[in-house]
Amino acid sequence: MLFRLKSFGLPRSLPAATRSLSSPTQQPLVHQPYFVPRNSNGSLPVYTDIRNGGTRLLLTIRNIDGNITAFAKELSDGLFPPGSPEASRLKVSVSRSKHLIIQGGTGRWKHNIIDWLLQKGF
Repeated sequence: MLFRLKSFGLPRSLPAATRSLSSPTQQPLVHQPYFVPRNSNGSLPVYTDIRNGGTRLLLTIRNIDGNITAFAKELSDGLFPPGSPEASRLKVSVSRSKHLIIQGGTGRWKHNIIDWLLQKGF
């Protein structure tokens, strides 16, 4: 095996370790009582659901692990500023004990929810 490494011109030892890819300015992640795992494609599991011929728009966050009620409370409190029109229309409910259904939006809240999840470290 060593002969083959020499024949290809590869060094005998590996190079010294390079610097870490994490940035030193990142804040340490806070442990949450819930976890939102990514799907098999590597994306966050936030989905749009259009019902009743396009008159009812729902957003679904699937497969939440841990305390889903704490996640729902934190999402409803932190997604929009208190007193804003969006915050007054936001309705969050738990479905099947691992899914969260968000009502009241116009379908444009998906990117707000994804940004909020990314800020939380998911």
